[in-house]
Amino acid sequence: MTSIEKLTEEIGSLSALDLAALVKAIEEKFGVSAAVPVSMSAPTAGGPVVEAAAAQTEFKVTLKEAADKIKVIKALRKVVPTLSLSDAKKAVEEAPTVIAEAASKTDAATMKKELEEAGAKVELS
Repeated sequence: MTSIEKLTEEIGSLSALDLAALVKAIEEKFGVSAAVPVSMSAPTAGGPVVEAAAAQTEFKVTLKEAADKIKVIKALRKVVPTLSLSDAKKAVEEAPTVIAEAASKTDAATMKKELEEAGAKVELS
């Protein structure tokens, strides 16, 4: 097994929160960004902000805060089934926390709805 394959296996075993931390560490260490640049065409009547939001297909879901931690932990484990109980608890306690880096529009909306129903404040960007 090559070093690349070993590294790939190791990364594959990380939790979603650990992956987000790894991405952030790589961005800081090497001065790069994992974000996809959003291109904007000529402004329309709705303005550039409306057009950019309409064209966006991937969203970063961020848990900002949790009013009822237990309900939010349960909801978080529901929307991110690969998250362990301890990782979900850590995410809620250390809010603001990125829950998903590149969620589709429908997945991001579902996550936001479930978490807000449980008493969390969620931001999509």
